[in-house]
Amino acid sequence: MNRVGEESDKYINDLSYQIMRGQQESLLEMPIGILIFNDEHVVEWINPYLQPYFDSSEVVGYPLDHSAPDLFDIIQANLDQTKPFEMTWRGHKFDMLVQKEYNTVYMMDITHYAEIESKYENGKIAVGQIFLDNFDEITQSMSDQDVSNLRNYITNELSSWAQEYGIFLKRIDADHYFILLYVSTLNQIESDKFKILDVIRENTSKQNLPLTLSMGISYDDNNLNNLADQAQSNLDLALGRGGDQVVVKAKDKEARYYGGKTNPMEKRTRVRARMISHALQELMKESDQIFVQGHAQPDMDAMGAAMGIRRIAQMNGKQCWIVMDEEEPHSDIKRLLNAIDDYPDIKESIITPDKALKKATDSSLLIMVDHSKPDMGVSGDLYKRLKNRVVIIDHHRRGEDFPENPILVYIEPYASSACELITEMFEYQSQDADPINQLEATAMLSGIVVDTQSFTIRTGTRTFDAASYLRSAGANADEMSDFMKESVTNYMDRNHLISMMEQIDENMALITAENDKEYDSVIAAQAVDSLLTIDGVEASFIVFKRTNGNIGISARSNGNINVQLIMEALGGGGHLSAGATQIPDESVSEVKKTLLGAINKIVNSDDEKADK
Repeated sequence: MNRVGEESDKYINDLSYQIMRGQQESLLEMPIGILIFNDEHVVEWINPYLQPYFDSSEVVGYPLDHSAPDLFDIIQANLDQTKPFEMTWRGHKFDMLVQKEYNTVYMMDITHYAEIESKYENGKIAVGQIFLDNFDEITQSMSDQDVSNLRNYITNELSSWAQEYGIFLKRIDADHYFILLYVSTLNQIESDKFKILDVIRENTSKQNLPLTLSMGISYDDNNLNNLADQAQSNLDLALGRGGDQVVVKAKDKEARYYGGKTNPMEKRTRVRARMISHALQELMKESDQIFVQGHAQPDMDAMGAAMGIRRIAQMNGKQCWIVMDEEEPHSDIKRLLNAIDDYPDIKESIITPDKALKKATDSSLLIMVDHSKPDMGVSGDLYKRLKNRVVIIDHHRRGEDFPENPILVYIEPYASSACELITEMFEYQSQDADPINQLEATAMLSGIVVDTQSFTIRTGTRTFDAASYLRSAGANADEMSDFMKESVTNYMDRNHLISMMEQIDENMALITAENDKEYDSVIAAQAVDSLLTIDGVEASFIVFKRTNGNIGISARSNGNINVQLIMEALGGGGHLSAGATQIPDESVSEVKKTLLGAINKIVNSDDEKADK
């Protein structure tokens, strides 16, 4: 029995030794780097796999921040990470796991696999469409020879650009091109900010033929049909934002925008206005009732546009409800509502979102005016209820957050206001119907006046035509002036905000309001508008606390600086010369820092690019 016991002990000891030796060999030979350090960050041990990545042999027994300070910083920044993460060190890519409680780090070199993945991603196909925004408008009065010369110039310029980057380019119409390229090429073009946009615009402008391009490019899908559909959607988005820009977007990912830094040219025609008007009439006739809503906290343009749509519905024998929230309106809207008291038919058509939701049926029609983002509307629930029966009439550049299935879209960034677009529709209504009344005409003209700052910005010949029509329809200038009047408190608040102006650049001004005082958004907008009258100021911004508790930013420019891009970077939107956004759960001072960062990134980077 003793002999059996001795042999058993020997077997167990040998087995234990072999296991320990196997563990040691595994630690030494496994293709994973292991680094152990003490509480003072002195390296106690590393396995042979990791040793070659260090520059010197002074590793074990030395503080890690001495032998590899860059690696030390990475470890310190990720001490609380409980899962493996990717990082780059000494030109290699690693999967790293930090075990804080054991002072141990595991590192696997995945550079080879990362390179394979990169080659695979870069070798994917991207599909694009190029459209000459205003080719028809520019060439309609040109001779055939001049049109041919212009077409040849554009094709040659695009061909040279395509050859430079190795892009397949095919012209499919006089103003339409198709491109195929690799994702790696797309990345290169994006880093160059699609310089072809500037080349075409600047060279054609020198010939007094200011032609611009729009592109939609899609990627990250193995199905070519899906890529083509997404490219078309991206092109539609670029055109809806005013043209002269590129939209790069994969399905279910955020869009990237390039260009769009110039004022859009007038491209809408009377023919399009008539077609939209007739299409809207047909949709109204097919519906049992119409709901129209502007954006939350409506201004004169949103309210005037809603009243205009109500009148058009009435001209077509349909009931139209104006949906308004129950929040305290701005002073001008409050005065308009008081005036509506004398018009029972209009007053009875204004209902709350809850009432609208109860009235809505599957055959109802929802018309969104002066906005296209669903979350900006008065009633998100009403939009969800009628999301497949939506019409959009807006003059702001289209954003990425857009209704999925609108049945009619009339977005014209070249128009001054939604009221201007809707005013043009009256021309195509039945002459036997009751015409627009004095209050409706006054409200719509007020919307145009407010959005154009008394015809000083975003004003074209069609704007004056619309204003003339409304004036002839009975718009009352005195009543309009009464709507615009402000209280003593508002007047003092606006001047107080202006007094807090500071110059953040030689051509930009900023108002930073108090952290603890709320301001009406209209007063803030008026204050930031007034800064553009200062000599040398090309863009102005205000950061203030809104009455709903969010921090608001309003931005204005004279057209030389695209404030829309800045506001979009902060979650908002608008025009090239006017934009806004709201940011919750932050202070005025915190939002100011964020705004300055966005200005520096977007405006100053463009200035640096222009200087090169």
